[in-house]
Parts: sequence; C-alpha cells; structure tokens
Amino acid sequence: MANILVLDDISDAGVLVKRILERQGHKVANFTEEEDALKYAAANPVELAILDIKLKKMTGVEALEEFKKINPGMKAIMLTGYPTLETARESLRLGAQEYCVKPINKEELETKVAEVLEG
Repeated sequence: MANILVLDDISDAGVLVKRILERQGHKVANFTEEEDALKYAAANPVELAILDIKLKKMTGVEALEEFKKINPGMKAIMLTGYPTLETARESLRLGAQEYCVKPINKEELETKVAEVLEG
C-alpha cells in the first residue's frame, strides 16, 4: 500500500483522513504544520500528498509547489471547504491529480485515492 502524507491545519480533519486511509492499509503521516510535513517528505518516500487549500503559513497550492520540488513524482489531492474554479485550476496546473470538497466523504476519498495511486 502507499505511503501517504496528509497536511491540514485542522487536526481533526487530518485525523479523519488518516483513519479512513489506514483502514485501507495505507501508511499515513498526518501533519498540521507545513514545515513538519516538508521535513517528513524530504526524509521519506511519499507517494501521495493530501493537502488542504487553507493552511497556517502558506496556501495548499504553495505547499504543493514545495512538495513537488522535493519529489517531482509525488501525486497530490487537494482538499477544500471553499471550492473555487481558480483554486482548482491552479492546483491542477501545479500537478495535483484530484480535488476533494470538505466535509470529507469517505467513499469519495477512498475512490479518488485509489484512482490517483493507480494512475
């Protein structure tokens, strides 16, 4: 199964994603701080990053850019409670494969993670 990194400024949201994906057999590292997540990604082979659009110090789009510098092959799914066409376009332009709207739908998340990892 995949090594997945979750970065969400709201701890409970990250914990929920972690629980859902660990039940699927994935190894999930959950972070609320951008620096911690970037350090982890630099030291570990992360296959998929699940990033919230609204973070503490940077946007999810900026974080995605940083993750891609560390590991250009890393796949990404963006999460947001505030979907906009602009954010979706920017995320996809920077290499995100998918986009999920909060509140997290368990089946949708499982399906999108499986599709992104297969693709």
